[in-house]
Amino acid sequence: MIIGVPTEIKNNESRVSVTPAGVFELTKANHQVYVQSDAGLASGFTNAMYLEAGAAVLDTIEEVYEIAEMIVKVKEPIEQEYSLVKEGQIVFTYFHFASSQALTQAMLASKATCIAYETVQDVDGSLPLLTPMSEIAGRMATQQGAKFLEKPIKGKGILLGGVPGVQPGKVLVIGAGVVGVQAAKMAAGLGASVVVLDIDMKKLRYVNDVMPPHVITEFSNEYKIRKHIINADLIIGAVLVAGAKAPKLITRDMLKDMQHGTVMVDVAVDQGGCFETTKPTTHENPTYIIDEVVHYCVTNMPGAVPYTSTLALTNVTFPYVMTIASNGWEKALEVDTRLEKGLNINNGEIILDELKGLF
Repeated sequence: MIIGVPTEIKNNESRVSVTPAGVFELTKANHQVYVQSDAGLASGFTNAMYLEAGAAVLDTIEEVYEIAEMIVKVKEPIEQEYSLVKEGQIVFTYFHFASSQALTQAMLASKATCIAYETVQDVDGSLPLLTPMSEIAGRMATQQGAKFLEKPIKGKGILLGGVPGVQPGKVLVIGAGVVGVQAAKMAAGLGASVVVLDIDMKKLRYVNDVMPPHVITEFSNEYKIRKHIINADLIIGAVLVAGAKAPKLITRDMLKDMQHGTVMVDVAVDQGGCFETTKPTTHENPTYIIDEVVHYCVTNMPGAVPYTSTLALTNVTFPYVMTIASNGWEKALEVDTRLEKGLNINNGEIILDELKGLF
């Protein structure tokens, strides 16, 4: 198969979808790989490294899309790429269709085969291609939240971990999945007081077992959320409904109950966000303020640490890339049934049940 690796052009997205090591394995299996010039540079991989591994390097994104049977990306195609996607072309990337009608309509019109990382599902219901980026995003949520609590950037002026004689900051994590656990772990490590909310008692029991005593778990409901946001310094939204829009758990009217300078980080922004006031932001302009509450809603948080993120992502995506390349997408879904839920759109039709009826 002919595989194309374009440079990511989303704002401050520095990851790359295939490393030179991946190229080496693909070409060893008699596949052809075309990499756009400097696609891996921000992640530490030069054109020379790709050439040495067996790839051909093309100058423009148009050339990559034109020649490839399968496009492997990190983030969803943005508007400039819509017209480049061809009928029958396989596009394997994070799509998050539920949060974008424009993207969904564009991919339907292209008649491409769209396989989404975020809905590939293991037999136990876990999402293996979302997990490593969720781990990074969860850790970064605390890291960025701690930064934006600083007074010069309109936060409360609180050091999350406190110091001797001064109470630590209070962190509320809504959701005890991968993102929530990692966010809580980082916050606990800093010494903050942490409350984790979820509606899944199994997840809460896990958090309770593995976290230190200053991480408290509670069953989630609106009453508990309203109770905790009053004193929280940092609120992290970590709720995911695979393939569907995230529920709005903090509404606009709740902001009035928060203290000025509270920071809200919505890691669910790719799926529409779990705060009613969420709107997508970029690493260039990461925050905005509503009712004196700081909102951080960057849609590609792991893109800020591309070396770590690229390696973590390709560790899990590459076996699927190889399976699709070696078998074609239809046979690949039979060979590895985990890919079945990954098929979101094909030949102008929505396949994934969770997307049907959304638009």
